[in-house]
Amino acid sequence: MITMQAVIEVPMFDTRAAPPWPVEPLAPGSWLVLNADCADRQIGLFVAALANRIDVASPGGRNCVVDALLAEELLIVAGGVQVGDTRTGTTVVPGCCSELADWREWAQLFTGGSPWLGHDPGPEVEVVGDDLRVWQDGGSNRHRGHWADRRVDLPSGALALLLMRVQRDLVGFLDALAKWAARAGLGQRGTALVKAVDQSLAITAPLDLLAR
Repeated sequence: MITMQAVIEVPMFDTRAAPPWPVEPLAPGSWLVLNADCADRQIGLFVAALANRIDVASPGGRNCVVDALLAEELLIVAGGVQVGDTRTGTTVVPGCCSELADWREWAQLFTGGSPWLGHDPGPEVEVVGDDLRVWQDGGSNRHRGHWADRRVDLPSGALALLLMRVQRDLVGFLDALAKWAARAGLGQRGTALVKAVDQSLAITAPLDLLAR
């Protein structure tokens, strides 16, 4: 089965300033899948990843961190869409400098374009007959190096449904984020944070998918 999932890359946190709420202890450089089933520690990790890119005034308590996030014009977090094949166990993940907000780039494939999926390694989508071949390291490095021949093939006709599932997962994650914020006692700050995440990552905006 082919899967597409919204993910963020776990950053390297400053060990001198722990997040002001519990976070899932995942290794830097690993990937956190976002969906409605995320537990509180995973949601806390997501919010901490958002805050890791900005300056937060000391001592950086819970409300200070959220206020700093809300003061940003745009919330940014490394990530995107990972594509997997459960039959082969192969997964292709976003490249360096890809952002979760780029998840809609995949829709360019419907109009003959190609999404930018990051670099180092440089994921790339190749059209092969009726399939879309997603390479972990495209171009001249497809068949050599650490990522040699790592790819996932998916029928182009399945892309629309897969992208709708990505959006469904992100909408579900927004709901989980709202519940986490309520349990954390963030009040109106929590409501504003959910709205800011939605707008920054273009989650609930209509997803226009044109038939190939």
